[in-house]
Amino acid sequence: MPFDLILRGGRVIDPSQKLDAVTDVAFAGGKVAMVGSDLKADPGTDVRDVSGYIVTPGLIDLHTHVYWGGTSLGIDAEEFCRTSGVTTAVDTGSAGPGNFAGFRKHVIEPSQVRILAYLHVSHAGIFGFSHRVMVGESEELRLMNPIDAATVADQNRDLIVGIKVRVGLHASGTSGIVPLDIALEVAEQVGMPLMAHIDHPPPSYEEVLARLRPGDVLTHAFRPFPNTPATAQGTVKRAVLEARERGVLFDIGHGKGSFAFKTARAMLANGFYPDTISSDVHLLCIDGPAFDQVTTMSKFLCMGMPLPEVVAASTVNAAMALRRPELGSLKPGSAGDATLISIAQGQFDYVDVIGEHLIGDRKIVSEGVVIGGRWWHPKPSEKFKQLAAGLPALDDASLEDVIARKMRLRS
Repeated sequence: MPFDLILRGGRVIDPSQKLDAVTDVAFAGGKVAMVGSDLKADPGTDVRDVSGYIVTPGLIDLHTHVYWGGTSLGIDAEEFCRTSGVTTAVDTGSAGPGNFAGFRKHVIEPSQVRILAYLHVSHAGIFGFSHRVMVGESEELRLMNPIDAATVADQNRDLIVGIKVRVGLHASGTSGIVPLDIALEVAEQVGMPLMAHIDHPPPSYEEVLARLRPGDVLTHAFRPFPNTPATAQGTVKRAVLEARERGVLFDIGHGKGSFAFKTARAMLANGFYPDTISSDVHLLCIDGPAFDQVTTMSKFLCMGMPLPEVVAASTVNAAMALRRPELGSLKPGSAGDATLISIAQGQFDYVDVIGEHLIGDRKIVSEGVVIGGRWWHPKPSEKFKQLAAGLPALDDASLEDVIARKMRLRS
């Protein structure tokens, strides 16, 4: 089969193969076809010289909110993914069994970007999350809908990867940990993993961990105090270490209120890396402090986490959490997704959710994505068209350059 696309001469970092080398990556039929040096191009092959850039498997953002138009916190997946290097956006509970059909029909199916979902156990998902209205959907137990959640999850296994629940003072109020127990019952019924959100106590970090099973995900894992995984002495809490030993996964889920440099420094100093790095991007944090996936990854890079580990936490590790081994890899036969990044050098101001700033010397910059074996960009929005105002006739490729330059300037 002739190659549809070859990325030529980039530094390929693919933790799924323990590969870090300058080589080519070829795609055919919507999948990765071959990785090797000097791959032969056919007359119809799209060959892109990516020397000087880094090629990774398509980035997976394990925690996003992309039910645009269906919930008040949703953002546009295609626009976000193109500029942040993401090829798979995993929506974590924006929709519940009462409105997942609309999410599927009006957002997921028309999207050129792959969207997978954790289904919320609450009937309408995260329905009251905005600048003016903030209602914890898990506060009201009458909204818990385990029977329909199990049915909807079973009927949509092609897209639904697990069950989501939010517990904590803001999310579940006086209902405490009860919604987690209900969600776990659904996850057991359908044989899927669970992702648990945690905010302020009650319940405590330890109470939530005690209930999670191997393969379940605790998101917002590097929270600030209260409900932090680190002790006052800067060590990792015993319950956290025990949970990891039995297979619980720890996800960042940066968001508006769930990531602190102080916590991250303590965890990394103890050799406790997150299993997955995710942005928890939504309408209230896309303009800061989370911004996007590559910014969240950059924070860990600047705190000393090696680049291959950062890439692994956004590719193969996320794919394993999703139980989708065809993602997050450039092995031949894998999904034909790749992300092109560069590492900018300089001084970059990063901020966490409590207002602490970190001046980092590097920034991961998204330079482009491959989806389904082809170089991809969405139809430019009006916002991006404005970037080209006053410039001479721009074709798609040069418009991509304008967008990339704008993203660099924003950093």
